[in-house]
Amino acid sequence: MNHEIVLQAKELRKTYGPLVAVDNVSFTVKKGDIFGFLGPNGAGKSTTLRMILGLIQPSAGEVLIFNRPLSGSRSSIMKRIGAIVEKPDLYGYLTAYDNLRILGRLAGTEVGKERILQVLELVGLEDRAYSKVKTYSQGMKQRLGIGQALLHDPELILLDEPTNGLDPQGMVEIRELIKKLSSEHRKTILLSTHILNEVEMIATRMVIISKGKVAVEGNVKELLQQDDLHVTLDTNDNTKALNLLQQNGFKSTAERKETSAIELNISKEQIPNVCKLLMESGMSIYSITPVRSLEAFFLSLT
Repeated sequence: MNHEIVLQAKELRKTYGPLVAVDNVSFTVKKGDIFGFLGPNGAGKSTTLRMILGLIQPSAGEVLIFNRPLSGSRSSIMKRIGAIVEKPDLYGYLTAYDNLRILGRLAGTEVGKERILQVLELVGLEDRAYSKVKTYSQGMKQRLGIGQALLHDPELILLDEPTNGLDPQGMVEIRELIKKLSSEHRKTILLSTHILNEVEMIATRMVIISKGKVAVEGNVKELLQQDDLHVTLDTNDNTKALNLLQQNGFKSTAERKETSAIELNISKEQIPNVCKLLMESGMSIYSITPVRSLEAFFLSLT
């Protein structure tokens, strides 16, 4: 495995008067990572990304990209980075092809027709290359925005909430594109999001920030490998099932209406026991689903 460091944030701090938006945030992104930059809305993620890209100056701290300080090498470093911070700016009355041609030129990159069509194929829009962007779904617009970031074939890609506002199908398409960029095109990706499940599905390493501070950093699988799971359980008679479980030492974690699923905190090893207990009592189990929320994970850390 390649352990070359691509990006280092060192004790980044950003204040606006008395407000501390980012408080000594440090983390390391290695070559080949899909790195999850995770935190609730308002945690300081976008502010940190803007400091990494040199769009705003940190009040303190330093950014190193490709082992060079951003402060003295921004122009040359940016040629090796692609980024979307919040929603991509697109011209709705122009085609996807014309958008990429113009946006490439505005970014100082004269991009040929062959490269534009390659990028549109990469993001799955080759069949709509000459359709006006105003006819695109939100997911298609997001993929076109990522295409804009890919025009100059960057080594490092920064994506700020790329699935925000998308329907489930659009979210799946963006996740598959991110995995493809990593596995097939060897891109290093920093993915900023507030959705824990999103990071769990595609990221290799992650950092979590809360209220501008780092809560934890590490390997995703190791951090999320917990003995206890929060699960929802749905049966043909949840009231009866809950009573039976409580009689056998299992406790629900929330007060639920009779028609709602049961919530339990149990270990993986206890799942077969729960199923056996209910089935031997003649009950039908419709589903038992592990649920991880960002809030619950924060609580488990503290």
